[in-house]
Amino acid sequence: MGLIGMLIAATEFKAGGDLFHDLFKKKPQHISAASPDKVQGCDLHEGEFGKVGSIICWRYTHDGKERTAKQVIQKIDEKKKLMEFKMLEGDLMEKYKAFLITVHVENKGDIELVTWTLEYEMLHDEVEHPISLLSYFIDVTKDIETHHIGK
Repeated sequence: MGLIGMLIAATEFKAGGDLFHDLFKKKPQHISAASPDKVQGCDLHEGEFGKVGSIICWRYTHDGKERTAKQVIQKIDEKKKLMEFKMLEGDLMEKYKAFLITVHVENKGDIELVTWTLEYEMLHDEVEHPISLLSYFIDVTKDIETHHIGK
């Protein structure tokens, strides 16, 4: 049936992989300063930023619509500069039975790449693959890069 899918995209990040990882881990509420047209905020609902098991809620704009995403931080790997966010509630859960977002930073020689992986299970065959959401994450990554290179 093809209800399970995975999309992966990597983009070069010139502002420093440690900066990117630390921003998502420790200060996700500051991402809106770098990408205000896409991310309006990130609120802590339970736990603390940067801790596995913590629950956060994003307010964001995608495809011209204001949306929300409530997630649990499922995994953090400092060595790989990796974080996993499991979707609990929000707009995506209207189309997907399960949705996992993984972001990590890796080095390829002198180049640092931010890699986004979306793993999902669609509710039915008519749900589209979240290609525009993957593009959205790349755009947010580029906004963060531009914001921090400009400082």
